[in-house]
Amino acid sequence: MKLHGTIKVIIADDHEIFRDGLKLMLQKQPDIQLLAEAEDGKELIEKTEQLKPDVVITDVKMPRMDGASATRYLTEHHPHIGIIALTMFDEEEQIIEMLESGAKGYLLKNADKNEIKEAIQSVYDQTPYYCKHTSHRLAQLVAKSKFNPYRQKPKLEFTEREKEIITHICEGITNKEIAEKIFLSVRTVEGLRMKIMEKMNVKNTAGIIIYAIKNGHYSPGKN
Repeated sequence: MKLHGTIKVIIADDHEIFRDGLKLMLQKQPDIQLLAEAEDGKELIEKTEQLKPDVVITDVKMPRMDGASATRYLTEHHPHIGIIALTMFDEEEQIIEMLESGAKGYLLKNADKNEIKEAIQSVYDQTPYYCKHTSHRLAQLVAKSKFNPYRQKPKLEFTEREKEIITHICEGITNKEIAEKIFLSVRTVEGLRMKIMEKMNVKNTAGIIIYAIKNGHYSPGKN
Protein backbone atom coordinates (compact mmCIF):
# COMPACT_ATOMS: atom_id res chain seq x y z
CA MET A 1 0.00 0.00 0.00
CA LYS A 2 1.25 3.45 -0.86
CA LEU A 3 1.96 5.90 1.89
CA HIS A 4 -0.11 8.97 1.26
CA GLY A 5 -1.85 11.96 2.75
CA THR A 6 -4.78 12.96 0.61
CA ILE A 7 -5.86 11.11 -2.55
CA LYS A 8 -6.64 13.62 -5.31
CA VAL A 9 -9.69 12.71 -7.41
CA ILE A 10 -11.48 13.93 -10.55
CA ILE A 11 -14.99 12.69 -11.43
CA ALA A 12 -16.61 12.62 -14.88
CA ASP A 13 -20.29 12.03 -15.65
CA ASP A 14 -22.71 13.79 -17.98
CA HIS A 15 -25.55 13.69 -15.43
CA GLU A 16 -25.25 16.71 -13.14
CA ILE A 17 -27.51 15.25 -10.42
CA PHE A 18 -25.37 12.11 -10.15
CA ARG A 19 -22.16 14.21 -10.12
CA ASP A 20 -23.57 16.40 -7.36
CA GLY A 21 -24.34 13.38 -5.18
CA LEU A 22 -20.90 11.85 -5.72
CA LYS A 23 -19.21 15.20 -5.17
CA LEU A 24 -21.05 15.75 -1.87
CA MET A 25 -20.03 12.31 -0.63
CA LEU A 26 -16.36 12.71 -1.62
CA GLN A 27 -16.11 16.17 -0.09
CA LYS A 28 -17.00 14.68 3.31
CA GLN A 29 -14.02 12.28 3.22
CA PRO A 30 -11.00 13.69 5.10
CA ASP A 31 -8.44 11.69 3.08
CA ILE A 32 -9.90 12.49 -0.36
CA GLN A 33 -9.56 15.79 -2.21
CA LEU A 34 -11.99 16.35 -5.08
CA LEU A 35 -10.02 18.42 -7.59
CA ALA A 36 -12.66 18.86 -10.31
CA GLU A 37 -15.60 17.39 -12.18
CA ALA A 38 -16.13 16.92 -15.91
CA GLU A 39 -19.17 16.41 -18.17
CA ASP A 40 -17.48 14.27 -20.84
CA GLY A 41 -14.25 12.55 -21.84
CA LYS A 42 -12.68 15.58 -23.51
CA GLU A 43 -13.20 17.76 -20.46
CA LEU A 44 -11.91 14.93 -18.26
CA ILE A 45 -8.65 14.78 -20.23
CA GLU A 46 -8.24 18.57 -20.12
CA LYS A 47 -8.75 18.72 -16.35
CA THR A 48 -6.53 15.68 -15.75
CA GLU A 49 -3.69 17.25 -17.77
CA GLN A 50 -4.07 20.46 -15.79
CA LEU A 51 -4.62 19.14 -12.24
CA LYS A 52 -2.76 15.76 -12.18
CA PRO A 53 -5.09 13.64 -10.01
CA ASP A 54 -4.20 10.33 -8.40
CA VAL A 55 -7.56 8.73 -9.25
CA VAL A 56 -10.22 9.32 -11.91
CA ILE A 57 -13.80 8.08 -11.57
CA THR A 58 -15.53 8.18 -14.95
CA ASP A 59 -18.86 7.21 -16.45
CA VAL A 60 -18.73 4.80 -19.38
CA LYS A 61 -21.25 6.54 -21.65
CA MET A 62 -20.68 10.28 -22.17
CA PRO A 63 -21.12 12.75 -25.06
CA ARG A 64 -18.23 14.07 -27.23
CA MET A 65 -15.84 11.39 -25.91
CA ASP A 66 -16.86 8.24 -24.01
CA GLY A 67 -15.18 6.74 -20.96
CA ALA A 68 -13.22 4.09 -22.87
CA SER A 69 -11.65 6.61 -25.28
CA ALA A 70 -10.70 8.91 -22.41
CA THR A 71 -9.33 5.95 -20.45
CA ARG A 72 -7.13 4.82 -23.36
CA TYR A 73 -5.65 8.32 -23.64
CA LEU A 74 -5.07 8.70 -19.90
CA THR A 75 -3.55 5.22 -19.58
CA GLU A 76 -1.10 5.99 -22.38
CA HIS A 77 -0.11 9.45 -21.13
CA HIS A 78 -0.59 9.09 -17.37
CA PRO A 79 -0.24 5.37 -16.54
CA HIS A 80 0.11 6.02 -12.79
CA ILE A 81 -3.49 7.31 -12.51
CA GLY A 82 -5.96 4.80 -11.09
CA ILE A 83 -9.09 4.86 -13.25
CA ILE A 84 -12.45 3.58 -11.98
CA ALA A 85 -15.30 2.99 -14.43
CA LEU A 86 -18.84 3.88 -13.34
CA THR A 87 -21.45 1.62 -14.91
CA MET A 88 -25.04 0.43 -14.86
CA PHE A 89 -26.12 -3.20 -14.28
CA ASP A 90 -26.57 -3.96 -17.99
CA GLU A 91 -23.27 -2.58 -19.30
CA GLU A 92 -21.15 -5.74 -19.25
CA GLU A 93 -19.52 -5.12 -22.66
CA GLN A 94 -18.66 -1.55 -21.68
CA ILE A 95 -17.11 -2.72 -18.41
CA ILE A 96 -14.86 -5.13 -20.32
CA GLU A 97 -13.94 -2.37 -22.79
CA MET A 98 -13.06 0.00 -19.93
CA LEU A 99 -10.81 -2.59 -18.25
CA GLU A 100 -9.12 -3.47 -21.55
CA SER A 101 -8.63 0.27 -22.16
CA GLY A 102 -6.72 0.65 -18.89
CA ALA A 103 -9.23 1.12 -16.06
CA LYS A 104 -8.07 -0.53 -12.84
CA GLY A 105 -11.54 -1.08 -11.45
CA TYR A 106 -15.26 -0.53 -11.81
CA LEU A 107 -18.27 0.34 -9.67
CA LEU A 108 -21.98 0.15 -10.25
CA LYS A 109 -23.65 3.53 -9.90
CA ASN A 110 -25.60 2.37 -6.84
CA ALA A 111 -22.40 1.62 -4.87
CA ASP A 112 -22.43 2.89 -1.29
CA LYS A 113 -19.90 5.36 0.09
CA ASN A 114 -17.81 2.69 1.83
CA GLU A 115 -17.36 0.75 -1.39
CA ILE A 116 -16.51 3.91 -3.33
CA LYS A 117 -13.85 4.78 -0.74
CA GLU A 118 -12.48 1.21 -0.86
CA ALA A 119 -12.31 1.31 -4.66
CA ILE A 120 -10.49 4.66 -4.64
CA GLN A 121 -7.89 3.39 -2.14
CA SER A 122 -7.49 0.13 -4.05
CA VAL A 123 -6.76 1.63 -7.48
CA TYR A 124 -4.60 4.30 -5.86
CA ASP A 125 -2.49 1.41 -4.55
CA GLN A 126 -2.41 -0.02 -8.12
CA THR A 127 -4.62 -2.94 -7.03
CA PRO A 128 -7.62 -3.83 -9.23
CA TYR A 129 -11.09 -3.33 -7.77
CA TYR A 130 -14.18 -5.30 -8.85
CA CYS A 131 -17.58 -4.11 -7.65
CA LYS A 132 -18.99 -6.31 -4.90
CA HIS A 133 -22.26 -6.63 -6.85
CA THR A 134 -20.47 -8.23 -9.81
CA SER A 135 -22.49 -11.13 -11.20
CA HIS A 136 -20.94 -14.57 -11.61
CA ARG A 137 -21.33 -14.17 -15.38
CA LEU A 138 -19.56 -10.79 -15.45
CA ALA A 139 -16.69 -12.09 -13.30
CA GLN A 140 -16.12 -14.87 -15.83
CA LEU A 141 -16.30 -12.39 -18.74
CA VAL A 142 -13.66 -10.19 -17.05
CA ALA A 143 -11.49 -13.25 -16.40
CA LYS A 144 -11.66 -14.28 -20.07
CA SER A 145 -10.96 -10.75 -21.37
CA LYS A 146 -7.58 -9.25 -22.34
CA PHE A 147 -7.52 -7.39 -19.01
CA ASN A 148 -4.82 -9.00 -16.86
CA PRO A 149 -3.32 -7.09 -13.93
CA TYR A 150 -1.56 -10.23 -12.67
CA ARG A 151 0.92 -10.67 -15.51
CA GLN A 152 3.92 -9.35 -13.59
CA LYS A 153 2.93 -10.81 -10.21
CA PRO A 154 4.55 -13.96 -8.76
CA LYS A 155 2.36 -17.07 -8.77
CA LEU A 156 0.75 -17.89 -5.44
CA GLU A 157 0.68 -21.33 -3.85
CA PHE A 158 -2.52 -22.65 -2.27
CA THR A 159 -3.12 -25.68 -0.06
CA GLU A 160 -5.30 -28.50 -1.39
CA ARG A 161 -8.13 -27.37 0.89
CA GLU A 162 -7.82 -23.78 -0.38
CA LYS A 163 -7.85 -25.03 -3.98
CA GLU A 164 -11.00 -27.00 -3.26
CA ILE A 165 -12.73 -23.93 -1.81
CA ILE A 166 -11.56 -21.72 -4.71
CA THR A 167 -13.14 -24.19 -7.15
CA HIS A 168 -16.45 -24.16 -5.25
CA ILE A 169 -16.46 -20.34 -5.06
CA CYS A 170 -15.86 -20.14 -8.82
CA GLU A 171 -18.80 -22.50 -9.33
CA GLY A 172 -21.06 -20.04 -7.50
CA ILE A 173 -21.56 -22.14 -4.37
CA THR A 174 -22.34 -20.38 -1.06
CA ASN A 175 -20.28 -20.75 2.13
CA LYS A 176 -23.05 -22.88 3.68
CA GLU A 177 -23.14 -25.21 0.66
CA ILE A 178 -19.34 -25.46 0.60
CA ALA A 179 -19.34 -26.33 4.32
CA GLU A 180 -21.85 -29.13 3.73
CA LYS A 181 -19.90 -30.48 0.73
CA ILE A 182 -16.53 -30.70 2.46
CA PHE A 183 -17.75 -31.41 6.03
CA LEU A 184 -16.47 -28.22 7.68
CA SER A 185 -18.27 -25.58 9.73
CA VAL A 186 -19.51 -22.47 7.96
CA ARG A 187 -17.20 -20.39 10.18
CA THR A 188 -14.17 -22.44 9.07
CA VAL A 189 -15.11 -21.97 5.41
CA GLU A 190 -15.55 -18.22 5.99
CA GLY A 191 -12.10 -18.09 7.60
CA LEU A 192 -10.52 -19.98 4.69
CA ARG A 193 -12.29 -17.68 2.20
CA MET A 194 -10.87 -14.62 4.02
CA LYS A 195 -7.37 -16.16 3.93
CA ILE A 196 -7.70 -16.82 0.18
CA MET A 197 -8.81 -13.22 -0.42
CA GLU A 198 -5.88 -11.96 1.64
CA LYS A 199 -3.40 -14.10 -0.34
CA MET A 200 -4.86 -12.97 -3.67
CA ASN A 201 -5.10 -9.34 -2.46
CA VAL A 202 -8.74 -9.11 -3.58
CA LYS A 203 -11.78 -7.67 -1.81
CA ASN A 204 -14.67 -9.97 -2.70
CA THR A 205 -15.96 -13.05 -4.55
CA ALA A 206 -15.57 -11.41 -7.96
CA GLY A 207 -11.89 -10.86 -7.20
CA ILE A 208 -11.43 -14.53 -6.27
CA ILE A 209 -13.09 -15.75 -9.47
CA ILE A 210 -11.17 -13.38 -11.75
CA TYR A 211 -7.82 -14.11 -10.06
CA ALA A 212 -8.42 -17.87 -10.10
CA ILE A 213 -9.32 -18.04 -13.80
CA LYS A 214 -6.57 -15.64 -14.89
CA ASN A 215 -3.95 -17.63 -13.01
CA GLY A 216 -5.07 -21.13 -14.00
CA HIS A 217 -6.54 -22.17 -10.64
CA TYR A 218 -9.98 -22.71 -12.22
CA SER A 219 -11.16 -23.46 -15.74
CA PRO A 220 -14.86 -22.76 -16.43
CA GLY A 221 -16.60 -25.80 -17.90
CA LYS A 222 -13.78 -28.20 -16.98
CA ASN A 223 -14.59 -28.76 -13.32
